[in-house]
Amino acid sequence: MAKMKVAIIGSGNIGTDLMIKIMRLSQVLEMGVFVGIDPESDGLKRAARLGVAITANGIDGLIAMPEFADIGIVFDATSAGAHQRNSALVLAAGKRMIDLTPAAIGPYTIPPVNGEANLDARNVNMVTCGGQATIPIVAAINRVAKVHYGEIVASISSKSAGPGTRANIDEFTETTSQAIVDVGGATRGKAIIILNPAEPPLMMRDTVYCLCEDGDRDAIRQSVHDMVAAVQSYVPGYRLKQAVQFESIGGNQPLRIPEMGGSYTGLKVSVFLEVEGAAHYLPAYAGNLDIMTSAAMKTAEKIAERMAA
Repeated sequence: MAKMKVAIIGSGNIGTDLMIKIMRLSQVLEMGVFVGIDPESDGLKRAARLGVAITANGIDGLIAMPEFADIGIVFDATSAGAHQRNSALVLAAGKRMIDLTPAAIGPYTIPPVNGEANLDARNVNMVTCGGQATIPIVAAINRVAKVHYGEIVASISSKSAGPGTRANIDEFTETTSQAIVDVGGATRGKAIIILNPAEPPLMMRDTVYCLCEDGDRDAIRQSVHDMVAAVQSYVPGYRLKQAVQFESIGGNQPLRIPEMGGSYTGLKVSVFLEVEGAAHYLPAYAGNLDIMTSAAMKTAEKIAERMAA
């Protein structure tokens, strides 16, 4: 099929990485317009050098461009606050939208978990980088043993966190926590993000703790490994850092979990992950960008194929 033209709003780290991915890797999508608000941003300058149509007048500039008529899908890589207006204008113009902010207007989408479920939605939300890295693991455990409580800790290099990420810390925790429940299947969820200032910068590290019903540990382990392989199909740098850990909780030492309203007995499963970026724009330590933009591109390709069918 002919490639579908797309626009990206947001000329920061995430938007620029996504643009480069689409231009280098996608057999389904074609860059149409790159949108920012700072004409001096590296992203806009890079897009211009690559021959992509640009505007520094934000969403209003995009809608005014003649190229907008040919755009099928618009990615929003700005902020949760800005997405409210961006989404309203893009949807009113009859375009489809993929939201890379934590605004959560559209349904949460994690490709290997519910990637086929929201292809007809006009606006889909990619949750957060931490959500893309950890919710597949919660879902993998939950499909074997019911997860009553899922907690994730996402640690990223402060150098890979741009202004949009820093402005959305509260939204990150709220959106990711809810998606642990809505997509991961946990009864309750909690998310924590850490901006690590270490030098040299550390790669993205994610820890997943699940309190679940006691079940077949070999089956849980295999389910986790299968899910890791599914994510690796579009994020090659995604991997387990060590073997899946199990701990029985109960007997005379129940675990006190305030978020669950009391003590807990059952099985604790701990999974430790690392995400190495493909270094399309920022260095390899920025796995948080890589998994977010890779998931967004994969989702857009699925939507484009559905629209063309």
